[in-house]
Amino acid sequence: MIAFVGSVFSPYYAWAHRRSGAANPENHCAINLAIYSPGNKRWTMTERSAASISRNQTDFVIGPSSLRWHGDHLRVDIYERAVPFGQRVAGHFKLFPRQLFNFSTSLDDQGKHRWGPLAPSARIEVELDSPKLKWQGNAYFDSNEGDEPIAIPFKDWDWSRAELSGERTAVIYDVRQKNGIEKLLGLVFHRDGRIEHFDPPPRQALPKTAWRIQRQMRNPSQSPLDILETLEDTPFYARSVLSSELLGERVTSFHETLDVPRLSSWAVQFMLPWRMPRVK
Repeated sequence: MIAFVGSVFSPYYAWAHRRSGAANPENHCAINLAIYSPGNKRWTMTERSAASISRNQTDFVIGPSSLRWHGDHLRVDIYERAVPFGQRVAGHFKLFPRQLFNFSTSLDDQGKHRWGPLAPSARIEVELDSPKLKWQGNAYFDSNEGDEPIAIPFKDWDWSRAELSGERTAVIYDVRQKNGIEKLLGLVFHRDGRIEHFDPPPRQALPKTAWRIQRQMRNPSQSPLDILETLEDTPFYARSVLSSELLGERVTSFHETLDVPRLSSWAVQFMLPWRMPRVK
């Protein structure tokens, strides 16, 4: 799930920004929820205007859905419609951080785009009425923010995170900028709040997606690197589950690839409203 204030993938936000040069991000909010359970797949991303949202230090309400801090956990209530067939997506989940972090780092040379995990290791309880799903497991919670569209500095990036032994979480951000300068982040977040930097292994190319997106992953050259599942395969974005090696451990890595020129192309911008409807 992703909660957007100024949806980075929104064609409406991009069009408003091109018209005025300073579009109001609160006029382009959305909750993106992807459910990959076999037989119960759902995908929601309805964008709403500032008239349908409210937010403060503990609450963020987007139309009928909301995110709220309740003492030791974040509760998310979902009441959305999936695309393209309009199925109901209703229920809630609770995220219990094992350790909260106040860490942020820039992804570009100008410091206009920043990322940081709030709870890199957490427990989640999911209870949905539609589709009918109930489970518990491990979770990850992070935040991205920017002062300009991502199309300005970035060419593409690969991001991955993996759970390590000792309740540690490792994150790799492998960023290529339009100016030719690469930014590479390798970080391990410990249960006690420590943050450890490491040098990620060499970059390896993965098979291209059906939309011909080039995925790449940091993995030791002599170690197997396997795609366990491709969860999202779009013209500009891929989300995958990989089997890889990191810091001497065999891990399951959650992996994402973003191709920014593809996202910005007129053809993709024309297609996006079919996946991202907008209401007031």
